Amino acid sequence: MSKNPTPLDRVREYEREQAMKVSADERPLFHLTPLVGWMNDPNGFCWYKGQYHLFYQYHPFSRQWGPMHWGHAVSEDLLHWTYMPCALAPDTAADAGGCFSGSAVEMPDGRLLLAYTGVQPAGTFRRETQAQCVAVGDGIDFEKSLLNPVVRHAHLPEGYSEFDFRDPKIWREGDVYQMAVANRHEEKQGAILLMESRDGLDWHFVAELDASCNEYGRMWECPDFFPIDGKQALLVSPQEMHAREEFHAGYGTVAILGQYDKKEHTFTRESVQPVDHGLTFYASQTTLAPDGRRILIGWMDSWETCKEAPRRHPWYAQMSMPREVFIENGRLCQRPVREIETLWQDAVRHDHVTLQDEISLPGVNGRLLDLNVTLNAQGSACRRFTLLVAKDASHYVQIRCDLARGELVFDRSHGGSHRDIAHTRHVKAEEREGKLTLRLLMDKESIELFVNGGERVVTSLIPTPLEADGITFAADAPIDLSVEAHHLK
Repeated sequence: MSKNPTPLDRVREYEREQAMKVSADERPLFHLTPLVGWMNDPNGFCWYKGQYHLFYQYHPFSRQWGPMHWGHAVSEDLLHWTYMPCALAPDTAADAGGCFSGSAVEMPDGRLLLAYTGVQPAGTFRRETQAQCVAVGDGIDFEKSLLNPVVRHAHLPEGYSEFDFRDPKIWREGDVYQMAVANRHEEKQGAILLMESRDGLDWHFVAELDASCNEYGRMWECPDFFPIDGKQALLVSPQEMHAREEFHAGYGTVAILGQYDKKEHTFTRESVQPVDHGLTFYASQTTLAPDGRRILIGWMDSWETCKEAPRRHPWYAQMSMPREVFIENGRLCQRPVREIETLWQDAVRHDHVTLQDEISLPGVNGRLLDLNVTLNAQGSACRRFTLLVAKDASHYVQIRCDLARGELVFDRSHGGSHRDIAHTRHVKAEEREGKLTLRLLMDKESIELFVNGGERVVTSLIPTPLEADGITFAADAPIDLSVEAHHLK
């Protein structure tokens, strides 16, 4: 280290020292965790110079939330990640309170542009404020603009906040940079604003894309805005949601589908749905793969639960499985990225088993598993199907399907936690042409459940001891069951 190390130098040196103390066996198999310390929102998710780059909100010096940095990892397959040095540390007047969430885009000259929220700390007679900053680099080292913050409250029309103003998602339309950024309007509450710039430095306000108007949460965070399968999708993460329709109370993720007039910069809302129905999913971000797939990833945690969660490892928190998103029957659907198939081994199939009471199936067990279950309910009197996973004599996680009501209940309340937090979610799960399909991805301490090909998704951390690896199936009347299980290496 140099004689006069910068804050970023000190972080990188700390990373080198601490990373050697963390065994790969302590980490999930294919979910990204922080190199050390704390992780939350995914940032700057992009394909750049032949690799996926994923930055993340990061407090390297503690497993608790703290002054925000940008951690960094790269991957060629979205499953195996290589840690890179910390990309950003709070070290200027524009971001002294932290380098908060943002995004990345490749510039015409081949460099990578990062857009992030700089927080200016509270001072005498002044509240903490937020504004948008940029940094440019080669994918490893980045130089912050001397003009930061480049997007300030002064750029906005009257009524928008300088205190809740964050999470820029940046992209290019031709030779113009565009940015969707979250704000809270004094009357409309959560709102997503569109900004434009020719050079990434000089920005101006264009339009308000959409706003909550007290329907879906009090503040919208982490916007994403992209075309997909003939629609335009606006993804946001609301705070302080009231339970309504398919949405649970608290913090969530919302997909607003509609049409976008690029010339007039108007977004017309057509439908609203949860991105994920789970207990631990927030702040999703997408990127385009080189083959045209839209890939989504989110923080596999919740602000309601993370602060008091046990710290079992030298790091805290992880990202979700990267997912391909697509439109089907008017819904934004998700499936695990197809690269997961490279981890398959020891495939086990049980076709057309007549299920009644509770059974286990040979070879179907474990905590590193890609499990596909198909219920052929046509003509069956079965009204309740129950799948128990992560099971031993004392623990289990239950997935219960009420076929008569078209509802699925995900329940981790017997998973081993003693915490007074939400442990269940109720999700629509209706038969499709007499069938109901479930796909579970299990990676040690997490489950991601894809219902009916991904029309609904439930993501959850589970506290169950890793030794609890049993799986059983049960039904209240005979039903035809097919199971395909792939153990993961």
